[in-house]
Amino acid sequence: MTRRDAVGAHLANLSAAVSYPFETWRGTIALVLVAFATYVLMILSTMPEFSLQMLGDGLHWFEYVVVSLTETVYRTDGWTGLAVVVLYAFLSGIAVVNVAAQLRLVGLSSLTDLSGVVPGLLASGCASCGAGLLGFLGFAGGLAALPYDGASLRVGGLLLLLFFLGRAGHPERCAVTSGVTK
Repeated sequence: MTRRDAVGAHLANLSAAVSYPFETWRGTIALVLVAFATYVLMILSTMPEFSLQMLGDGLHWFEYVVVSLTETVYRTDGWTGLAVVVLYAFLSGIAVVNVAAQLRLVGLSSLTDLSGVVPGLLASGCASCGAGLLGFLGFAGGLAALPYDGASLRVGGLLLLLFFLGRAGHPERCAVTSGVTK
């Protein structure tokens, strides 16, 4: 298989993985719910102390916190930064729906294809501070020392998600070809 064929096969698998959640209403609803939850978690992680203080005072502050932190991300990094957060949330939703489908169809042995999604989920980060979920784990200071405030780490996390989604492909089809023609 030539390099061009391998890239074409990877892109075809990525397309199949991305389209899978939209094949059923159940998958689409799951994608929307997971993407929304990921978006909210990433937005809340831009300023964890603010989020914890406001939400600690009551859940009636939830809408205010999400809206104000979304505005902060936009004012800090513009449309590009906000697009990174939305794209990351969307790809996370796809990854979770595909993992659930593989678990349902094949069992735990199928998760080896999507094992690389976990580093992307942890490292991709938010658009304003670069810390993402690692900030909640106490690594925000180390990430703040990275060049460009960890932008390369966010892009790397998105690339990891795209790579492993493309590697896994459609959860109901085998992405591995034998190379034997009949």
